Order: sequence, then C-alpha cells, then structure tokens
Amino acid sequence: MEAKKNLLTYTGLKALEDEMEDLKLNRRKEVSQKIKEAREQGDLSENAEYDAAKDEQRDIEARIEEIEKILKNAEVVVEDDVDSDKINVGCTVKLYDEEFEEEIEYKIVGSTEANSLQGKISNESPVGKALIGASVGQEIEVETQMGIIKYKVLDIERSL
Repeated sequence: MEAKKNLLTYTGLKALEDEMEDLKLNRRKEVSQKIKEAREQGDLSENAEYDAAKDEQRDIEARIEEIEKILKNAEVVVEDDVDSDKINVGCTVKLYDEEFEEEIEYKIVGSTEANSLQGKISNESPVGKALIGASVGQEIEVETQMGIIKYKVLDIERSL
C-alpha cells in the first residue's frame, strides 16, 4: 500500500523543517541536560525531575519521528501550478456565509497544516472538498453535521 501524500504549502514545509531543526539542535540538548542534572540528585526511583525529563525526551523523539514521516511523503504545492481562477490547495478564499450574513476567510491547506483557529482548513475537510475547484461568484453548499451551509465565493488569492 502506497503511503498517503502529505500536501504542504511552502510555508508549511518550512515551518516543519524549522520545528525539526529546533527539536534536534536545541530541545534535545536541553532535555539531556535536565536528565543529567536529575541523575546527579541521586536515587532515580523517586526522582520526579528525572521522570519528567524522560517523558519530555520521549515526546520530543516522537514528534521528530512524526515530522520525518510527514516530510518523507510530502508533496509541496508549487505556486505557479495554482490556478488563481479556481480554488485549490494554497489559496486564500474569501466567502460570504449566507446563514450568518458575514464574510469569512480561509486558507486551503493539506491536512497536515490544517488549523481552524488560524483559518487554515484542510482540502480533505467537508468545506475544503466543497470549495476545491470553485470560482469567484459561485455558490457552494456544504453538508455538515449541523445541516447544509451555503457560501458564496467572493475572492480567491494565491497565498503560498
């Protein structure tokens, strides 16, 4: 079975690479220093600082492994390949929410980068799927758990 490709914008790729570099160069050293200091305190069986540092070390190594898997199967969306007339991964879209009568803005990204608090929605989410391929002026209906949501596409920008 072929591994799923992780769609990333260039910004998302750079952020993951920077995070991994920080984890490998800085955080690993910090936590190994904490472990060393905790060991020097003596009995490890009842040493909370040692246990906390080992837990932190395990979390760092797990995150590094996770990032490496993402990067191994990463496919970067090339800005020149993005058609600014149609919504695709890497676009920022301005929509009109007909139910709440308000404008909202989303950046369409791969599932790895999705973060609804930052306005980044996955191309695999119900809203993302419905928006892909749409153009300015088009009305979109998205079926969600809460019912059907209607959006009108107001603007599409490249945002890579």
